[in-house]
Amino acid sequence: MTVLETDRLIMRPLTGDDFADYAAMLADPEVAGGLAESVGTSPADAWRSLAMFIGHREIRGYSHWALVEKATGQFVGRAGPWQPHGFPGLGVGWCLAREHWGKGYATEAARASLDYCREELGAQEVICVILPDNPRSIAVAERIGHRHLRDIQYRGQTVHVYGQHLGSASR
Repeated sequence: MTVLETDRLIMRPLTGDDFADYAAMLADPEVAGGLAESVGTSPADAWRSLAMFIGHREIRGYSHWALVEKATGQFVGRAGPWQPHGFPGLGVGWCLAREHWGKGYATEAARASLDYCREELGAQEVICVILPDNPRSIAVAERIGHRHLRDIQYRGQTVHVYGQHLGSASR
């Protein structure tokens, strides 16, 4: 999987070495509670979540990247494209450790992920699935050009689907 760089982030494949930082991020109930995937906060929940993203990369050839702050080398979170079984389209998602909220990293990583979807995956449409009571993620989706498309039932809950048409793409 390609390593991407933005102005402030290195976006590299998630690995087992990320587990401690990943588990610490998901141990925060406010972080885990904002995810449409309904991830729990235990180390076992974090292990399953991390394994899911690594496995998605093996199956699809793409997945969320680990986000690493260039200036410090610190793990910031994860972001990237994905389309697991039952997901309503090619999606871009993000999850950041709370101490990195409000720095613009989610928007920066989501924009790089959209470019990757267009340029490398040939995507013509990309979506996000967001819980209705997650205004921070809704704001990120809108900053990257997504608009509210519809509400759906996903994994037993009502979620917003935000998205945009990317136009023609070359592979």
